[in-house]
Amino acid sequence: MACNITIHMKSRFGIVSDSEILSGNCTDVYFIRTDETMRGEGCNPLVTVEVTAASLPDEWGVVCGTEDVLSLLEDLPLEVSAMPEGTIFYPGEPVLRIAGTYLDFCRYETVILGFLCHASGVASAAAHLCGIAGEIPLYSFGSRRQHPAIAGMIERAAWIGGVAGVSNTCAPAGIPLAGTMPHALIMSLESATGAWDAFDRHAPPEVPRIYLCDTFCDEKCEALAAARAGAEAVRLDTPRSRRGDMRAILEEVRWELDLHGFTSVKIFLSGGVTGADILAYRDIVDAFGVGGAIANAPVIDFSMDIVERNGMPVSKRGKKGGVKQVYLCEDATRVILPAASEQPPGATALIVPALKDGCRISPETPQEKMQNARLRVQQFPAGQAGMNK
Repeated sequence: MACNITIHMKSRFGIVSDSEILSGNCTDVYFIRTDETMRGEGCNPLVTVEVTAASLPDEWGVVCGTEDVLSLLEDLPLEVSAMPEGTIFYPGEPVLRIAGTYLDFCRYETVILGFLCHASGVASAAAHLCGIAGEIPLYSFGSRRQHPAIAGMIERAAWIGGVAGVSNTCAPAGIPLAGTMPHALIMSLESATGAWDAFDRHAPPEVPRIYLCDTFCDEKCEALAAARAGAEAVRLDTPRSRRGDMRAILEEVRWELDLHGFTSVKIFLSGGVTGADILAYRDIVDAFGVGGAIANAPVIDFSMDIVERNGMPVSKRGKKGGVKQVYLCEDATRVILPAASEQPPGATALIVPALKDGCRISPETPQEKMQNARLRVQQFPAGQAGMNK
């Protein structure tokens, strides 16, 4: 199909600019065709659309990316309601609703879904992995697995999902940064002990002394040397690349540290860590650095559908028409009802107003929103129970 629409991208890194996104030019071309056709026909109905996912990678997901949607749509004559970020959701539940004349947001559907699908996927994966880990902290080490333009989004979503800290320095303010040294530092300074000593001399005192212990020789030998050099924790990162028996390596390191009196020195495991690894080693590892399992998480396959046109319920095949509300009942069950229905006694409505006539309703700052989103994930009992299955 021919297309004569040109998007001019001036970034040397191929990054779509804020202005292109806000202008509606970052979209699937059929929305431009739709916009042109409807304007030519003089058709611009008042509609309500809902964003839902028919299926999820896991039993439940975590809503994330809504803040970007609100930044996109504010100042437009629209009403937006949504589950707040950090809310647990299940298949078939609307997470976001937009009401207004269709052509005011027609071209934005691609971007809206992109914001929600990607960020919710990362936050959901982080939440599930943190649930497996229980009290053991996880750190997001995966921003290098994604385009750097979205590093801040990845780390923000991972933080909302429950990680204890992140590695990328472009993470939003308020998120703890974690990480001490790469193998390159040790190789450049020619020895592990030389690198550890240099790091100790130059790193700020508040930075934990976590020393990488698998660069040149056996992990347990380097771990003992690191402990003698004052390590608070030893980090193992490469055994998987050598097809080592990770369990045996961890047990040997822990045994030797304890045998020589370093019982307080912790073990930090990173390098391709998966949910299965966390489950297998959480009894012996004190913290995990997780990369691709968070940053490369499956996106949530949201779709946006018109459910009301000019005040009347409508739906396409396979969808349920009419505006809906999701309620969390007192017994922790959930129910989806027509929005006009009477609210069940004692139930909490999970979809709440976010924009009215393009103006934000919540007075929270971005940091407050991020922290409150994180707390929603951590405090949801049904979600926590699901995590530990």
